[in-house]
Amino acid sequence: QGKFTLLRDTRTDGSFLVHHFLSFYLRAGCKVCFVALLQSFSHYNIVAQKLGVSLAAAKERGQLVFLEGLKSCLDLLFGEEEQPGQPSPLQFLSTSDLRALFDFVRVSLAPSAGDSWKGPVLLVDDLSVLLSLGAAPVAVLDFIHYCRMSVCCQLKGNIVVLVHSNEDSEDEENELLVNALCHHSDLILWAEGLATGFCKDVHGQIKIIKRLSLRQAGEQDLVQIYQYKIQDRNVTFFARGLSAAVL
Repeated sequence: QGKFTLLRDTRTDGSFLVHHFLSFYLRAGCKVCFVALLQSFSHYNIVAQKLGVSLAAAKERGQLVFLEGLKSCLDLLFGEEEQPGQPSPLQFLSTSDLRALFDFVRVSLAPSAGDSWKGPVLLVDDLSVLLSLGAAPVAVLDFIHYCRMSVCCQLKGNIVVLVHSNEDSEDEENELLVNALCHHSDLILWAEGLATGFCKDVHGQIKIIKRLSLRQAGEQDLVQIYQYKIQDRNVTFFARGLSAAVL
């Protein structure tokens, strides 16, 4: 509880990690606020059904609060009328801060009478989209800071965030955001494409970084590296050099 997990991908698509955490926390009985900026609800629901979870059912019973960022952006940009008393969480498209988005998260995960959920979880896919929509890196980092104080510290919940990165990228704002988040994360799951290119038996490697130095000064971070292959309903992990392509 109270952990901030950063999902980072380079030269590959790390969305399989988002689907894992979404289905994992729903099955565990947690209250989940999912800020989905990259795909539609139907996309996430189809993948979740393969993993044995129904997002529609989770929404109906109040376990899942889903923000469909693509639809919200279109509604805001093309002047769709907002419901009275319910401003758009993506108001930063016309203002300079992400306060409305934070308020959406805070209200969504606030405990209420009769709730039996095990703990609140904020899931964001993916944070880099906020920069593409015009938000400043400082505003995004402020948003994450306030979410950590609210969800992790006050509610003892968890936050899982995906960001895209490219070490050779000229997008300085995105790299600034990624580096700052790495310094504040309790756990980093870094999915990377293979430097040698495509392989049908190995889709990439994942670096698991447990930030021991964040909790205790002088401690070295624990780093583990595995390779993985994405299948239809699961992901297979194995040590480097032990894939079917080698053996």
